[in-house]
Amino acid sequence: MSLRERLGQTQGTVQVVDERDRATEQIADSTKDVIKRSLHYLLIEEMGTELAMPDLDEAAMRSSIEAKLRELLGRESTPLSASDRREISADVVDNILGYGPLQALLSDPEVTEVMVNNADTVYVERRGRLYLTGQRFIDEAHLMRIIDKIVGQVGRRIDESSPMVDARLPDGSRVNAIIHPLAINGPMLTIRKFSQEPYTIDDLIAFGTLDAHAAEFLEACVRGRLNILISGGTGTGKTTLLNVVSAFVPDDERIVTIEDAAELRLGQSHVLRLESRPPNIEGKGQISIRDLVRNALRMRPDRIVVGEVRGAEALDMLQAMNTGHEGSLSTIHANSPRDSLARLETMVLLSGYDLPVRAIREQASSALHMIVQLQRLRDGSRKIVQITEVEGMEADTVVLQDIFYYDFTMGVDDDGRSLGRLKGTGLRPKFAAHLDDLGIHLPAEVFAFEPPARR
Repeated sequence: MSLRERLGQTQGTVQVVDERDRATEQIADSTKDVIKRSLHYLLIEEMGTELAMPDLDEAAMRSSIEAKLRELLGRESTPLSASDRREISADVVDNILGYGPLQALLSDPEVTEVMVNNADTVYVERRGRLYLTGQRFIDEAHLMRIIDKIVGQVGRRIDESSPMVDARLPDGSRVNAIIHPLAINGPMLTIRKFSQEPYTIDDLIAFGTLDAHAAEFLEACVRGRLNILISGGTGTGKTTLLNVVSAFVPDDERIVTIEDAAELRLGQSHVLRLESRPPNIEGKGQISIRDLVRNALRMRPDRIVVGEVRGAEALDMLQAMNTGHEGSLSTIHANSPRDSLARLETMVLLSGYDLPVRAIREQASSALHMIVQLQRLRDGSRKIVQITEVEGMEADTVVLQDIFYYDFTMGVDDDGRSLGRLKGTGLRPKFAAHLDDLGIHLPAEVFAFEPPARR
């Protein structure tokens, strides 16, 4: 037999062995899944009363569950290695005490978002890109139990009469769940994680979200009590940037934060946090963002920070900015600074007052000083692409002027990452004189003009 023939025969043998090993691994994984499912239901059945005890702390509960698991695994006739037993035990404990298959993903610092499409399909976002994971739930009932646990921790409920909910985990991560009859493919869950350590402006500079000059400019604007609106699409980092720029507010000011689901984590000593409340099972008891904005005006705030303006509260927010509550901050969903003003107009019209459009635009142009536009690029990175001054009204149009812009003409590298960066237009904003009067001086190089790159 020739060397080539012997080599081909050897490769064929190796391929058969590899396929046999993969099949063995799949059988082993399937067996472990069956054991996990059986143990999961046996534990709930045999320890149901104990698991429901509210006064038992987690350490005692974990110890009790692990003892019961050792007993149940001791009865298991399937041959299992020590590592298999540890894996099965850890998974079952996570299913009972933690968030089941999501526990490892929520503990992974690189994961920024977890998306459960159904019991068998779980995606995560890492560095702005989506990846399919191998995690899965035992069945839909298991997924529903995890969803019930999450929303129950913050006093919310989800069932057929209320099949959609926004909630948050104890660490501040935002949760959205939607179930039957609205979710055709089964229960769906989306968790937007927040880092254990809140990002700082230095972190955003390191990520390339903005540069040092833009950071210096934003800090001056916040210290100078300018009203700032942060605009962008879903997942562009609006709340993260709001958290970061809110850190520039002096510690001696009284800050009221208003959110749908409490996400902001301000480090100042005088922060009052308000969270809206959905209606109860009878459709009563709802407290909206608009109600909270109105109430906040009676709480003697130095600053009002609204997590997101999305409805009729836009009118109350603009009025607050125009009546002595300078330095207010908020976010809005929009694709550009001009679009964010158009959305504000629409939301003010939803307030129920028959206001002429010109009056709304005058309110917005006098209330807002600046709009910061965020965008998530194709490479997954999040960038500030415009910092725009609201100059006022000219005829029936709100005049906007870019102070910084993102230079997209610099192209991308071989890996598809954007080479562009934020650049100054060379124009000093009109409110720079106001900042100077307050003793906040910005050097000329902050606004230095840099022409677009030639390609």
